[in-house]
Amino acid sequence: MSPPPPPPPPTPAPDPTIDSAADPCPGSGSLAVLFGATAGALGPELGSDETDLILLVWQVVEPRSRQVGTLHKSLVRAEAAALSPQCREASGLSADSLARAESLDKVLQQFSQLVNRDVALLGGGPYVLCTDGQQLLRQVLHPEASRKNLVLPDTFFSFYDLRREFHMQHPSTCSARDLTVATMAQDLGLETDATEDDFGVWEVKTMVAVILHLLEGPSGQLFSKPEVVKQKYETGPCSKADVVESETVVRARGLPWQSSDQDVARFFKGLNIARGGVALCLNAQGRRNGEALIRFTDREQRDLALQRHKHHMGVRYIEVYKATGEEFVKIAGGTSLEVARFLSREDQVILRLRGLPFSAGPADVLSFLGPECPVTGGADGLLFVRHPDGRPTGDAFALFACEELAQAALRRHKGMLGKRYIELFRSTAAEVQQVLNRYASSPLLPTLTAPLLPIPFPLAAGTGRDCVRLRGLPYTATIEDILSFLGEAAADIRPHGVHMVLNQQGRPSGDAFIQMTSAERALAAAQRCHKKMMKERYVEVVSCSTEDMSRVLMGGTLSRSGMSPPPCKLPCLSPPTYATFQATPTLIPTETAALYPTSALLPTARVPAAPTPVAYYPGPATQLYMNYTAYYPSPPVSPTTVGYLATPPTALGSTSTSMLSQPGALIRMQGVPYTAGMKDLLSVFQAYQLAPDDYTTLMPVGDPPRPVLQAPKEWVCL
Repeated sequence: MSPPPPPPPPTPAPDPTIDSAADPCPGSGSLAVLFGATAGALGPELGSDETDLILLVWQVVEPRSRQVGTLHKSLVRAEAAALSPQCREASGLSADSLARAESLDKVLQQFSQLVNRDVALLGGGPYVLCTDGQQLLRQVLHPEASRKNLVLPDTFFSFYDLRREFHMQHPSTCSARDLTVATMAQDLGLETDATEDDFGVWEVKTMVAVILHLLEGPSGQLFSKPEVVKQKYETGPCSKADVVESETVVRARGLPWQSSDQDVARFFKGLNIARGGVALCLNAQGRRNGEALIRFTDREQRDLALQRHKHHMGVRYIEVYKATGEEFVKIAGGTSLEVARFLSREDQVILRLRGLPFSAGPADVLSFLGPECPVTGGADGLLFVRHPDGRPTGDAFALFACEELAQAALRRHKGMLGKRYIELFRSTAAEVQQVLNRYASSPLLPTLTAPLLPIPFPLAAGTGRDCVRLRGLPYTATIEDILSFLGEAAADIRPHGVHMVLNQQGRPSGDAFIQMTSAERALAAAQRCHKKMMKERYVEVVSCSTEDMSRVLMGGTLSRSGMSPPPCKLPCLSPPTYATFQATPTLIPTETAALYPTSALLPTARVPAAPTPVAYYPGPATQLYMNYTAYYPSPPVSPTTVGYLATPPTALGSTSTSMLSQPGALIRMQGVPYTAGMKDLLSVFQAYQLAPDDYTTLMPVGDPPRPVLQAPKEWVCL
């Protein structure tokens, strides 16, 4: 509790030696010097442990008359009264004394009243806070007020950092972030009261002495440009052409799937996020994966954000890591002019509508939302997501002028439009860009006209455990990172023996396989490197056989429960690089064989020969876009796409004809009933008049031959 203030001192006569025209801080008003402490870490780590505020000490300084007000000290009741050993030793406080203190909202009200009274007694103008560093306001007061749903006065959104003001007048000293109250007083040669043992009082008295000494200097820029804390997160678009500094970006992981950009901005309350600087990441299915990239205004804000690692959003703790500007632009950037026009309206709330009928138009969506929640601009405030060929995807985005209208629209979640229920979610500008980019860069399955190019290092199958599997690699890991991670064991890798595992988008999946010279070397590498750290992540290293590696690289899975076969063994889609999966003759159901001659169904000349086990280089430009998971082997480089290099003209003469070199197009049928047979599939294409010898181009995609009642669900037509 703050002691009752003493009677105000008499106002002295103006000092004729002070020239008002040479005032070192014109128009700055009074300064409220503020010091605070939490129940946890102190000093540069203040606020990094998410503990509550327990102490505020302040005193008013009038720069023009060089007068100071009464020093006040107030304890704050903390929800978790446990004090850290460092805080208990430095402050001398106990849990009992904190239990009798006032709550934070009462202390803030008392602070405002006493500061305004002292400013009026000193004859000053509007006051601005002055703190030792940025942690007290940005890392303690604003986050705690956000957690407790308290509204801070406007005076807490601007302040002077005494360290920066000191460094501005004394640039020859150490950097501003390394300064302390004691070092500033020592550099100025100030005599401080060494007998003062009241925690927080000595700090405020010394800060006031430093300020008065700085005011005697000639600098006219002193206390003229306060630090600003943004009160509201501003949305906005980002272009692929934008240059984003890597020192300003972090990655947040572990977010609740329903969290919005405003929720992320609230988690980083007190720090200045750049306009449109929250990009929620989506997975391959277009849904949020619990990660976000956040761009701050400068490096200092980013460094403070990293101190919030494992702070909580509700009941979940959020991991915060460094990220790069390229990652942010890749997620949040876009090139579509339609999207840029849609996002050009400022201060709009974006909602995403999912599950729309393919025939729905702007009028249907506006009618579904109703007149109580009008869309900004009517039909112009709607953005429909379409495939590259113009077909609708069932997704759309809508703009609303304020939070109240968006809340009203969200109440239509799972409402019916025709015979379909519509899902509504909060969205962001970055999510709009990601969704549009995803559909714009996902063309239909192309027709490949060039045969595949084998490379000279086949992967022979084997049961010896002479390979190691690396699981949990950072997605940014390169071949060089893997070699450095293995250390001395890298000398035992076979030539071309590093194979990255890619997912269906052509991106690293976090897995890799290494072929070692022997099973003993593989076991030794696994024992030495298992759960070793790589870029702040531990990597699991286990030994496996070449056959296990072959199955995973072909699209299967390897887990503690055993092996699962790859989802596709068709040579033109997943190269049969490994002897484990040999081509199997197609089983023709008896009822189908009775309808067509054997020569029409299975001519000998059209049966593809068993291919030679080879591996393939991934192509830098072409891509295969498939709707199922398939992994591909890679040469010893860090691949970024899924595809294959076309065969050089000089090699065409020696390459055997494959199924891809035959005339025609490749068609994949999805949603086929499990009971469908060859007769049913032929009836679908009856109007296209397939030639009799084309019946053999119907090939099942899936497991080995089964009876007609267990026929595979997916077929591929050539």
